Amino acid sequence: MKALHVITGLGVGGAEQQLRLLVRNLPVDCDVVTLTNPGAVAEGLAADGVRVTHLGIQGNRDLAALPRLAQLIRRGRYDLVHTHLYRACVYGRAAARLAGVRAVVATEHSLGDSQMEGRRLTPGVRALYLASERLGRSTVAVSPTVAERLRRWGVPGPRIEVVPNGIDVDRFRFDAARRENTRRRLGLPPGAYVVGGVGRLTAGKRFEVLVRALAELPDDVWLLLVGSGPQENVLRRAAQHVGVADRVLFTGERPNGPAPHGAADGLDLPSLTGAMDLLASPSAEEAFGLAVVEALAAGLPVLYVSCPAVDDLPRDAAPFARRVQGGADSFVRAVRQARAQGPGPRSAPDAAHHYSIARSADRLMDIYAAATLGVSST
Repeated sequence: MKALHVITGLGVGGAEQQLRLLVRNLPVDCDVVTLTNPGAVAEGLAADGVRVTHLGIQGNRDLAALPRLAQLIRRGRYDLVHTHLYRACVYGRAAARLAGVRAVVATEHSLGDSQMEGRRLTPGVRALYLASERLGRSTVAVSPTVAERLRRWGVPGPRIEVVPNGIDVDRFRFDAARRENTRRRLGLPPGAYVVGGVGRLTAGKRFEVLVRALAELPDDVWLLLVGSGPQENVLRRAAQHVGVADRVLFTGERPNGPAPHGAADGLDLPSLTGAMDLLASPSAEEAFGLAVVEALAAGLPVLYVSCPAVDDLPRDAAPFARRVQGGADSFVRAVRQARAQGPGPRSAPDAAHHYSIARSADRLMDIYAAATLGVSST
């Protein structure tokens, strides 16, 4: 089978890194097209030997990109097209049909109750999404929570499949030597208690809650924010305003896979996660909660406001994950309590193993087979 993955961009984000991990684990000949922003994940895919094409789309209404993408699909003679993220789903589904490919699968990574990928869920956004959805064979939801949101939107239930995001559990396995090396490279003082936040620095992730909480915590508590985005300067100013700028570290984007061309600097996402003492996720509208699962794989205690990945499992699958109300005061109390309990065993709980990337890839292959079989039987 030959498949083409179409994604909106390839900067360091959850959906983008999930795509790279999937491609590495799927027993399929895969190429990738990014509509825009061929960033660090594009470099990683290329280092893995995957052909990546940048379509160079010019804005949300660049209709000239549609025939270009259709021609690329036609020329590649793909058996299946798999789209990821809103713009890529709209353009990719239509282009696949123009190219004569009817085996089209889409993954919905980022549908919240009131927003999708940071855009407000207006009637126009919903109408365009549903119109393009009908051009595919099936829509993959990354959690039962997202599947239910799709049904409420109007996507027919039989067209929805649930394939959770997957992680490489071994890459996040706790390593004491790696932890000490990373903390030293970050310049953390000995004995610092490090609260981590991982994700795009956008308003929806609500990392300002952690900045405000830090101001009410002891001076040996630090905040490590892994990611980049439009809110970085806002967060820096907020840290200065509440007097904690000297205890907040910004690492920028960090890959969760091997760095391209051997450029690892010891500060990749697994290393940074291992350097933390606790992960905090203040986002109120997660579609899955990938950062939470990765932290669990590293054996960290986790505080979260929204995480379908944990809430969809039995309570004892993630015994060190705790849901909080979401305000700064709630995080202050929860961090104090977690610290008082002392460090845990730093071993991955059942929840982390449940979301193994191998399981997700196997489930996706079943969906690919059904999509291509449906085409051949019509």
